[in-house]
Parts: sequence; C-alpha cells; structure tokens
Amino acid sequence: MELLLFLMAFPAVIALLLVIIRNEFARGVIVWTGAIVTAIASIALAVLYIGCDLTLFDCESVIADQACTVISCICVVVILAFAVKYKNWLAGLLGIIQLACVLYVEIGFAHDMEVPEGLYIDSLSLMMALIIGVIGSGICVYAIGYMKDFQAHEPEGAKDRRPTFFALMFVFLSAMFAIVFSNNMSWMFTAWEVTTLCSFLLIGYTKTEEAIRNAFRQIVMNLAGGIAFILALLICASQVGTFSLRDFIEIGISNPGLALLPVVLLAFAGITKAAQMPFQTWLLGAMVAPTPTSALLHSSTMVKAGVFLLVKLAPCFLVSPVPSMMVMLVGSVTFLLCSFMAISQTNAKRVLAYSTIANLGLITACAGVGTPEAVWAAMFLILFHAIAKSLLFLCVGTAEHHIGSRDIESMDLLFERMPRLARFMMLGIMCMFIAPFGMLIAKWATLVSFVEMDQVALILILAFGSAATFMFWAKWMGKLAGIAGEPEDVELTVHPSEWASILLMAVLLVVGCVMLPVLSEAIVEPYIVSVFGLQVTDISMDNLWIASICVCVVVIALFTGLGRSKKRRVGVYLSGVSRDDGTRAFQNSMSGESLATVRNWYMEDVFGEARMAPVGVVLNSLLMAAAVIMALCGLTLL
Repeated sequence: MELLLFLMAFPAVIALLLVIIRNEFARGVIVWTGAIVTAIASIALAVLYIGCDLTLFDCESVIADQACTVISCICVVVILAFAVKYKNWLAGLLGIIQLACVLYVEIGFAHDMEVPEGLYIDSLSLMMALIIGVIGSGICVYAIGYMKDFQAHEPEGAKDRRPTFFALMFVFLSAMFAIVFSNNMSWMFTAWEVTTLCSFLLIGYTKTEEAIRNAFRQIVMNLAGGIAFILALLICASQVGTFSLRDFIEIGISNPGLALLPVVLLAFAGITKAAQMPFQTWLLGAMVAPTPTSALLHSSTMVKAGVFLLVKLAPCFLVSPVPSMMVMLVGSVTFLLCSFMAISQTNAKRVLAYSTIANLGLITACAGVGTPEAVWAAMFLILFHAIAKSLLFLCVGTAEHHIGSRDIESMDLLFERMPRLARFMMLGIMCMFIAPFGMLIAKWATLVSFVEMDQVALILILAFGSAATFMFWAKWMGKLAGIAGEPEDVELTVHPSEWASILLMAVLLVVGCVMLPVLSEAIVEPYIVSVFGLQVTDISMDNLWIASICVCVVVIALFTGLGRSKKRRVGVYLSGVSRDDGTRAFQNSMSGESLATVRNWYMEDVFGEARMAPVGVVLNSLLMAAAVIMALCGLTLL
C-alpha cells in the first residue's frame, strides 16, 4: 500500500516544488528527477503485483474523506472564480449545481458510507499505472525543451508561466494515480474533478481569446459529467448502500435493476471525459494548448480516465441492456464518424485529435459489449493507443517548431529534413493501422467479440471505420516517405529532452508490440479471469508470437541507417526538362515553367466536419437521453 500512496503523493510534492522554485536549471533537474522516480516507482509496482488478483487495502480515513470534500469544493470555487472573471455564466451555473450536490452528498450521506478498503490494485489499474507513470513522466520530460522553445516564441516581456505549467502536469499525474487506485468512489470523484480543473487551466495556458473559449468549452462539458458522477454517488448512498467500487460492481452484476441508474450516470460521466460525441469538441479545442498538454490529455491521462471507468463497468454492461446499448452505440457512432472526419483534416494535430476520439469510441464500444474478448481488446487498445499517440504528438510538436508548420502538406520532405524524427513518426503511424502492430491485433479481437455477440451493425461500423482509418493514416505516411530535392537538415537543433522522450515512446511501442503475448498472459488475462472467472479462449499465443517476430523485422527495416539518404540524386523529370531541382520546377510542353506538386485528397465536401458532426451530435444525444429516461423509469418501477 505504501507504494500506491507514494505514487499518489509524490507527483503532487514535485508540483509544489516547481511552484516554489523558479530557476530554470533547477526546474529541469526537478522535472527530470520527478519523472524518473515516478516511472521507476510505477515499474516497481508492476513487478510487485504483476499477475495478481484484485488486492484491497485497509485505509479508511475520516481525515482523507474530509480532505477530499475540501479539495472537491476548492476545485469548484476556482472554476466559479474564472467563470465570474470571464463572464461565462453557464460554467458558473454548472459549478454551483455541482458544489451543491457535493455538499449535499458529503454532509447528508458520506458519513454513513464506510469504505474500509479505500484503495486497491488489480491488473487493469496496474496497466494504467504504467501508462501514467512511464508515458506521462516521459511527456513531462519532453516539455522541458519544448516549453523553452515555446517561451522563446512568446512576445517580448511576456510573463513566464512555465512553473505553473509543469506543476499542473505533475498534479495531473497524481490525480490520475488516485483515480485508478481508489476503491472509494468518493475519493475517485475528487481526483476526477482535479483532472478536470487541471485540464481547464492547461488548455487556457496562453490566455488568448481562443484558448479561454476552448478551456470553458472543456469545463462546461466535463462539469456535466462531474454532476452525473456525483448524482450517481447520491443514488449509491440512498439506494445501493455503498461507495465501494468493488461492491457496487458486484451489486450491478447480481441486481442490475437496483444499480441501473447509477451505472447509466457513471457511463455518462465516462463518455464526457472520453470526449465521445456529442462532447468531442472539448478535446478538439484542447489543440490550442502547447503540444505536451495535448499529448498528456490524449494519451496517458484525462480521456483515459473516461475509458478506464467504462472498462471497469463492463461486467455491469454485460447484464444490463440499457447502459450497454447506450455505451456500445455512442462509442461505435463516434468511431465511425470521427474516422470519416479525420480524412478531411490537413492539420496534423487535428488528425491526431479525431483519431484519438475515434479510437476512444472503439474502446467505449468494447466496454459496452462487456464480454471477456471485448475487454481483452479494450485493454490493448488503451495500451497501444497511449504509447503510439504520445509518440505522434511529441513528433508533431517537434516538427512544428523546426519546420514552422503542423500541416501534413508541409511535411513533404520531412524524411530528408528530419530523418530520425520522420522515422519515429512513421513508426507511430504504422502502429495505428498496419499489421502486425498491436492496434491491429486489438481491432481483430474487437471484431471477434462483435461477431460472437452477433452485432452485425457494429461489425459493419468497424469495417467502414477501419477503412477510413487506413485512408487518413496512409495519406500522412505517404507524405513522410516521399524523398525529393536537397532540403536543409533542421534536426540538429532538437533539444536532448525531446529526443529522450521520443526515443522512450518509440522503445515502449516496439517492446509493447514484441512482448504482446507476455503482456496478455501477465496483465490482461489475469484481469479477465478475476472479473469474469474464465480465460479468453479465442486468442492464439502462437499467432501473437508470429506477429511479434514480424514487428521486429519491420522495425529493423525502418531504422536501418538513421542518417540521410546516400543514394545518388537525379534531376526532376516530369514529361519535360528540369529547370530547378531544388524547387522541383520543370519545363512543360508549352516551353513554360511548371512546379511539380503532390497533394493529398481530403474530400472535405464529403467527410467535412460540417456534414459529419451534426449527425453524430444529434444521434448520440438522443441515445443518451433515451438511456437516462429508461433508467429513470426502471428506478420508478423499483
């Protein structure tokens, strides 16, 4: 238990030091130290508890309960202060409602809700701890060099807010550890709201009008999810009789009718946090924040909290049709439509955002199905999405600072301008859509689970969504792979901290894919057995090992010779005479000069946001409204 408490407390201590100590060199030392210690502690936890069943720890504490109440109230008060400052009355109204609900639950019911076993560890929370501790810490290290360049591009005399930025990132890690280790749902709610507040402050970091607007969009949507969470706790206190997550899930399995409404409300909270349609706009708006924020929100924290809660509730979905259909359909519609919308995007970070929302939709759909095979797929989708997206966000951030653009069309010659970075970016893209990398294996397991449940609609959605995924990733990869001309190598000015983090993510990605069979046996399958009491029978270890060998071959081929290409250059010849190889100009058939250009087809008129987004927003809103109404009717009947 001491290691769990350390992981929850240590990043918060680092955050406090970063606020107090303002020296840039000292800040770098503190961030490196905090990241390394957090990563080592999370790995030590994995070594200690790998393959374990659910382990509960006795840590009931009145002081901890009171502290959580105070922290929850402070979070809302801070949000209310910003709402008044920027005259955002909707955020203020939701904040007041949440504050009233928190005080009502804590004062009226919480003292009767004893949860002796306040903390726990199982294979799912262990996997999440590794994601938070290793990937999240790596992103913090990356931010050292990135934020130095970011501050250098700020207007002269601009206030240096980097101490606050780094402190918020470490508080984020601390809160995420609390979410995945808390068996007391009241404690989980407090950590849940801390991540909401930190996200709000990080998205609004630049304090521009656009940043403030997007920060409030995030806070409004996540306050709605927070209100649903606290209402679920209220019903748990008054009807179900427990704040213990383990006991609640057991009751949800044995008595689905009793737990119906709180399961629907918790699922709603998870959907908002995971940025599923109609709440996808808050995650898209988060792109205005510095790249480390985007990477942290999209990979190891925030959105992963949402799908973590949904996967935890999967056994309840398996026996309860109303929340199951809501979660399945909301996730599958989000996966399909956001995959389509990603096709129409030229902004690399926006492609990553839509891809993130789409993949979270697939994880959500798997959780809604709730079978052992679906949960197996969901856990690996969480793992490989976290690693690959972290790698891609970091690569895009570094590329943007050195080529001056995040547009995919500007990455035409990235393979020559930044050869190492381009290869790392290609590795991340391959993991997202090419066999035998981990994401494709997880999608195959998803397909198996859909087939076994006779979900024909979900099978069709998976097929069309995967086809769209192939299209937008292949377009981007084609841009990276193109080599022409003799551009300047701008890779020499990348900060060591950025290289260290990018290399860490690349190594994790390769190791994760190669060791997938081991991860399945040591982490994922023990969780399936502990929850469902049976093993996944459709996963062939032999096939997984064959895939691992294929990954080794692909990676070796990709990274053989990290330097610039040594092949002989030839002139540009496109049915004419080359005029200027550097600009790729040639003499055309009319003796004039033309430029050779290659541009991807984005089909904005077909898959643009204006066409796709309203469909998903309306459809998913109706689905969730119907589920809540049916749950209320079920509660009335009880």
